[in-house]
Amino acid sequence: MTHANGTRDGGQVADVTALRPGAHAVVVGGGLAGVTSALALADAGVRVTLLEGRPRLGGLAFSFRRGDLTVDNGQHVYLRCCTAYRWFLDRIGGTALAPVQDRLDVPVLDVARPEGRRLGRLRRDALPVPLHLGRSLATYPHLSLAERASVGRAALALKGLDLADPALDTQDFGSWLAAHGQSPRAVEALWDLVGVATLNAVAGDASLGLAAMVFKTGLLSDPGAADIGWARVPLGELHDRLARRALDAAGVRTEVRTRVTSLRAKENGGWSVQVPDETLDADAVVLAVPQREAHDLLPDGALDAPENLLEIGTAPILNIHVIYDRKVLATPFLTALGTPVQWVFDRTEASGLKEGQYLALSQSTAQDEIDEPVAALRERYLPELERLLPRSRGAGVKDFFVTRERTATFAPAPGVGRLRPGARTKAPGLYLAGTWTATGWPATMESAVRSGVGAAGAALGALGRSRGLLPDFFEEAA
Repeated sequence: MTHANGTRDGGQVADVTALRPGAHAVVVGGGLAGVTSALALADAGVRVTLLEGRPRLGGLAFSFRRGDLTVDNGQHVYLRCCTAYRWFLDRIGGTALAPVQDRLDVPVLDVARPEGRRLGRLRRDALPVPLHLGRSLATYPHLSLAERASVGRAALALKGLDLADPALDTQDFGSWLAAHGQSPRAVEALWDLVGVATLNAVAGDASLGLAAMVFKTGLLSDPGAADIGWARVPLGELHDRLARRALDAAGVRTEVRTRVTSLRAKENGGWSVQVPDETLDADAVVLAVPQREAHDLLPDGALDAPENLLEIGTAPILNIHVIYDRKVLATPFLTALGTPVQWVFDRTEASGLKEGQYLALSQSTAQDEIDEPVAALRERYLPELERLLPRSRGAGVKDFFVTRERTATFAPAPGVGRLRPGARTKAPGLYLAGTWTATGWPATMESAVRSGVGAAGAALGALGRSRGLLPDFFEEAA
């Protein structure tokens, strides 16, 4: 676990804070990036106001009520290598509520194969990289012997790529895989299995730079890096209730249902932040909102090319929720081949369901289905679940509904790296945070938290405050 570093810059106790006594920062946006910025600034002694337009915190990782159940808008997972998000969980007191697997173990079912021979597993051994995945790859039944050998060679080539090379961002991952001997089947049954879930794009549509970062960090850095963690409680318990409690304890003033209408630089320095019934004066402002909203709020001259923000595309995620009258899935989750179904998670306990089983299907790269009627999706996916899960045949479906995030992530297309701005703008005292900023990560909870730390660090430096209490992944985040 990455913890905050309790020392002060240069070993000095916070004398530097006297340079800007009573400094006030306004954070616009209450998603993970904004909450992180607010906490980091408040921990350093800055007075903070957090403004969120929605009635809750958490951004695009939230929960809502449906009858007696608490439903997440979509399934979110993280990996052991997500040190920033793990710090965030620790900071809000939520670590025990979103534990990580003891060891990576992903059931992979191929419904195109005969029953009884459908199950493969991606799991690791307690061996050093890359041997930790060797046995799993050698016995993976969804690839031929030759394909398994070629995957190993491609992984070694991937490990040799320099993530700092900007040329990687101009290439697509699919072409690189093909050039390194990866068959369409290997891409489908392995590379896209991981890549679609983490990047929200198939290999041919993904930047080689972002894909290489995901695979090098998750699979080729540390034996336990890809162990999967997920919330055993509703996301709102973490990202809204516990986050709000941490913000309150840190002295942050949090206002929801409060949308910022304009930002204006004041002549004598500082900022004027306009909300419908109030004008707030701030020494620093962190804009932690989606890129298009940030574009509309940015004052002239804040970025050299503000139109770049509008060129960052978005990608949808469709979530399908099915409640059965009995248990039909025996594992916490699985992923699938030979079917439109991608990842299936058991959300029974987390939702509060008392009888039967609640399954959530997370469907990334859902451009073709995001606007389809619920009836059409039901007609397509219930038979697919019967193919995938024999116990669901004949089970009663008590509820079927969908949640749609049309702009769930930024599109990790080749060239997106040059469009992503850093935390600092050209306007003194104005900073940017969000998954879409230049964190080096795709649009994940990890990227959101890293961006929030980066923006807070930049603001603290300008305010003359110590950055010594920032978590120790700060250098990567900035």
